[in-house]
Parts: sequence; C-alpha cells; structure tokens
Amino acid sequence: MAERKLRLLSTVLSDVGYVRANNQDSGFAGSRIIAMADGMGGHAGGDTASTIAIRTLAHIERSEHRGTVLSMAQTLEKSILAAHDAIVGRAKKEHQLAGMGTTVDTVALTRGWWVLAHIGDSRAYLLRANKLIRVTKDHSYVQHLVDTGRISEQEARNHPQKNVVVRVLGDFDIDPHPDISIRRAQAGDRWLLCSDGLCGPLGDETIREIMLSTPDREECAQLLVNAALKAGSTDNVTAVVADAQYAPRENWSLLNPNAGLQVPLVAGAAEAGIHSIADVVRRPVATAPKLKSQSSPAEKAALLAQGDVPDYQSASSPAPASSPADEAAAPHADAVASERGDNLAPHEVSDEPVSESQLSDDQILVEPTHSDDAADEQMTDTGEIPIVQKKNGTITADPSDPAVKRAARERKAQEVAQEAAAAKKKQRRIIAWVVAICMVLAALASGATLLTQWAMSQWYVGMSNGKIAIYQGVPTQVFGLNLNRLEEETDTKVSSLPRDWQTQLSKGVKADNKADAVARALKISQQAKEQEKKKKQEDQEAKNAAKDAAKADSSKDSSDSNSSDSKTSASSANPKDNLESQANTSKNGGAA
Repeated sequence: MAERKLRLLSTVLSDVGYVRANNQDSGFAGSRIIAMADGMGGHAGGDTASTIAIRTLAHIERSEHRGTVLSMAQTLEKSILAAHDAIVGRAKKEHQLAGMGTTVDTVALTRGWWVLAHIGDSRAYLLRANKLIRVTKDHSYVQHLVDTGRISEQEARNHPQKNVVVRVLGDFDIDPHPDISIRRAQAGDRWLLCSDGLCGPLGDETIREIMLSTPDREECAQLLVNAALKAGSTDNVTAVVADAQYAPRENWSLLNPNAGLQVPLVAGAAEAGIHSIADVVRRPVATAPKLKSQSSPAEKAALLAQGDVPDYQSASSPAPASSPADEAAAPHADAVASERGDNLAPHEVSDEPVSESQLSDDQILVEPTHSDDAADEQMTDTGEIPIVQKKNGTITADPSDPAVKRAARERKAQEVAQEAAAAKKKQRRIIAWVVAICMVLAALASGATLLTQWAMSQWYVGMSNGKIAIYQGVPTQVFGLNLNRLEEETDTKVSSLPRDWQTQLSKGVKADNKADAVARALKISQQAKEQEKKKKQEDQEAKNAAKDAAKADSSKDSSDSNSSDSKTSASSANPKDNLESQANTSKNGGAA
C-alpha cells in the first residue's frame, strides 16, 4: 500500500500593535511553504527588507519540489542568501534604506519531511503529540548570555538588550547563512512561526495551551496575536499557523499538481508588494485576514469554550513538555527525526484549505500579471530572483535551476555594467568640477597677480611707528592681503603735525611716483619742522613776556616801598609840625 501523502494547510495574521507607527513584519502562508520575516531599520527599511525576504522565498510555492529533501534545504539556503544580497543591493542604491535588515523563519513540506531555515530572533514552534518544541534558537545577544549561564530564561525576558540580534539578513557585516534543520513530518503536526512581538510577552506554556486547544488555524492565530497584545507587546505581532494532514486521494493528481491547494496568504508589510508575489507564485494570492476584536462573538465563544486557557497577560515559563532529544536536535542542520508520520493520529484540525470563496470581505485577491506566452525570460521588478520561462514552456524561479542561475548571472553582469557606467559618469562629473574649480582658482590667481602688479606701481605717504613714511602700493587690503610695502621711514613724528595732516596721513596721501612721494614727505616734514620752530618761537616769546611782566611788577613794588619809607622818616623828624597839624585838624572838625 502506497504511503499516504501529507499536505500543508496554513494561515497568517499580522498586526501593527499598539506602539509602532508601521508594520515591519511580513508573513506568507501557502500549501508548500510558510514564512515570516521581522524587518528592522528605520521607518521604511524594515518594511522593504521583510518584503524582499518573503518575495524571494515565494517561488517555492509555485510548483511541487521534485528534488531530494537535501536539495530543498539547499534551495531554502540559496533563496535566503539571495534575499540577503537583494537587501544589501537595495540599500546601496537607496541610501535612505541603509542599515535595513530582517529575520527569517521558513518551513517547507517536501516528500514527507519538514525543512526549516532560521536566522534572527523570530521563532518556530512545533506542536507534536501535545508537546511544544521550540525548534529554533534565537540568534541574539541575550540568548548567548543564557547559553553561557550568565542569566536565566526568566531574566532574559526583561533584559534591556533583548532586541540585539547577532545574526540577521541585511546591510550589516554579519554572517547571513541560516540554520537548517530537517525532520520527518507527521500528520497532526502544527507549526507556529512568530515574531518576537508574540513570543516575547507570551511564555511557551501559554503558546502551547492556545495551539493545543484551538483547532481552527485562523482562530488560533487570532487568539495568539490578541494574547500577545493583551500581555503588553510593544512591537508588531505576527503569527503563521500551519497544520499537516493527509491529503484526500482525489487530490493526488499528476495532471494537476495544484489540485487541492489553498490560496496563498500574504500579511504585514509584504501586502504592499502582493502583485509581484502573485507573479512569482503564478497563482492568485490574497491578503491575510485582519485582527478581530477580542469582544467579537466568535472570540467570546472560543474563550468560553476554553475553560482551562491560562491568563494570557502573564508570561509563563518555557514549556517543560518538549523532550531533551527534540530540544537538542532541533537547531542543527543534520538533525533528522526517526519517527514515522503515518503511525500517529493527528489532533483535531480544520481539514479544508482556504479557497477563493472562503475569503472574507476585507481580504483582497490578486491575480498574477504574467501571461502564459511570456518571453523566454521575465523578471520581477524587485531585483531579486529572476522568473525564467524555459524552452520546454515551464516557468521557474528556483535559484538552483541552471536557467535561473544563468539569468541571475546575466542580470548581475548588467548591474555591474550599469554600476561601472555610473562610476564613470560620476568620475567625469568629478573631473569636470575639478577643472572648473581649477579654472576659477587660476582666474583668481591671475586677477590677484594683476591687482598686485597694479598696486606695486602706486606710491603714497603714510605713517609707520608714529612717523611719516613712504609706501609702495595702495593703503588697503584684499582678502587679508596687504597691497603695499614700507619703502622708507622718516624721523618726523606725526604727532608734531596739525590734526588735519594727521588725518590725511592715516588714510594715505597719494603720490605719482617714488620721487613725488619723497618730495611730499619732505614737504610735510619741513612744514612740521617750521610748525615746530614757530611753536618754539611763540613759546619763547611767551616766556620772555612773562619775564618782563614779572620784572615790571618787581620794580613797582620796590618804588612803592621807597615812598612809604621816606614819608615815615619825615614824620619822625618834625614832631612839632605833626602836633600842629593834628591841632588844626581838630579845629576844623569842631567848626564843622
């Protein structure tokens, strides 16, 4: 009896949250691959990086993988590295996107095996037989502290550097190679891919309870996102929920390999690029459902039915239900589980894929724009993996396909040629600027030379160290450059000149030539000497006049003194006359 075929049924839900201004998470839910990316780097950079990652992985959803399980692992790794190159290239072309990056978690179902690729601090959980396995290990600084025993898991939840990643895709000097893990798929397996906005505030036990008790995938995603927001998440919150179950036999068709496949869903920032994703997938693609309010009737009924659901506001400790073997094996690329999926009964899940008729009113369905009679090579307008139509008519975007590799090389060569042309154009522009600047400098130098030559043909009389001096040039400066030089300094002090001459000399007295300047300086000096001589003469005359006046005053004083002395002598010589005179005076007084 042939082994029963497993199929993947999935959904995705992303919400911007209560704090962020925009949603930088992106998610994809298909029938062959599920993926989520948590972007980072500025207002627009995170959006762009996560969208590029999802769009680069979407080609795996196009057609059933016909290679080996290991070749699928190689395809995932090459696609993620291609996304890294595309993000770096975009950041170089658009400088406002510098520093952008993204985490990536993706799971593909091929030939009954799970192939997972992981880089960053987003997480992948596997619910199997009621046990929750954290399949990925965070590529973060805090996880390193936990691994080295410096802090505990509980301390890591509130560590101030919990958002510092050590491996991520993007414009950083960091190893972009993802961790790859492979394990046998089992019917009843349930996957959760989530951003740190969900697994940060919610503990593993809380996540397990919701995943285990909510059969409906969309309802499970709604509860997980709402629980994270209720628990205080400050980031974008994204959840991809996927179930593995046996495909109905009527869908086992080699003629129509897409029979029974669900409509791929795109969430978060990648919704803005959904048309290009539809072109990559070559099937209609729809936007994901929107977050429902917790007060909706459906959610109330779900919460009432789940009497044992824990309080989602509290962050529980990591689930102890996962076995040590699973935990140890999950992060390694060569880990392969030995159990058989067809020996275990699946837990109860919704068993119908999402069809176009099941889309809600708020979901948008987008048809691919490429026609079947496309040219030999068609590429998306995103600069990532080219879409190639091969000679046999098949269309592929598998990075491991020789035709895609050739197209990528040709595109790379074209980009290199364009960059070289741009570099030459820039070089020519720089040379033109240098030539122009040199010409301007030459013109300035020539003008300065002519100005200096003209200035040195001029002469004037000015001042130097407080004395009259002769200068060659003009009494001015241009850009701090003196246009004159001292030729001769005289002994005549400027202070000895009249004030109007001092003012003229401070401004400079223009002369026709050196001889004229010497003559003018000599004339000014002579005037100064005459002025000084005249001043000395006037001073001397003033001194002489003062002396004469002093002599005259002295002579007068001497004369007055002599007269007084003579009178005194006469009086003392004739006392009788004096008595008679006094008597006469008395008479005259009495008569009156």
